[in-house]
Amino acid sequence: MLVTAGPTREAIDPVRYLTNESSGRMGFEIAAAAARRGDRVTLIAGPVHLPTPPGVRRIDVISARELLAAARAAFRRADALFMCAAVADWRPRRKYAGKWRKENVREEVAIIELVRNPDVLATLARRKGRRLVVGFALETGRGEGRARAKLARKNLDYVVLNDARVLGAERTTVTILGRDGSRSRLARRTKRAVAERLVALPAPADGAG
Repeated sequence: MLVTAGPTREAIDPVRYLTNESSGRMGFEIAAAAARRGDRVTLIAGPVHLPTPPGVRRIDVISARELLAAARAAFRRADALFMCAAVADWRPRRKYAGKWRKENVREEVAIIELVRNPDVLATLARRKGRRLVVGFALETGRGEGRARAKLARKNLDYVVLNDARVLGAERTTVTILGRDGSRSRLARRTKRAVAERLVALPAPADGAG
């Protein structure tokens, strides 16, 4: 099983970067749950401060492009992917070689030009074959429609929907949406309990993808 977890960092200069609030806890709990049931687990982690679960092989990365390279290699040997990492959608077009100083900018408004990062999940799921692929969708407001669209667009078997309240929290509420039209909701559960449920999800029966 391949699990990704945590945020990515996209460098602006040697000391500044773009990132997000992902703690990595959900992905680490999934990796731990899979290892407890006897799976061989590779965990690709962005920059987080969490101990490696027992029995798990860990690969540390920083940027979205590093995550994609590591995940591509690991997915060749995997039967399932849980894509829990919160990958930055954008990165600065260029990284400053030295610290970006305000003294070097005359205007009151500074602009950082951004370019799109690769879509790691869609890239991997495009050729998943009979393998199980589970994605995550953090949405604000009424996000179930967007989550279902993501499920179809990215060729997933399941998508796990949550909202911004999950970030850094001990407990979480998620809705698990299946490609077969299934829907289940887990309310106010520990992340460990949610992870146990997720690693028990059935693989796709028809092998489509």
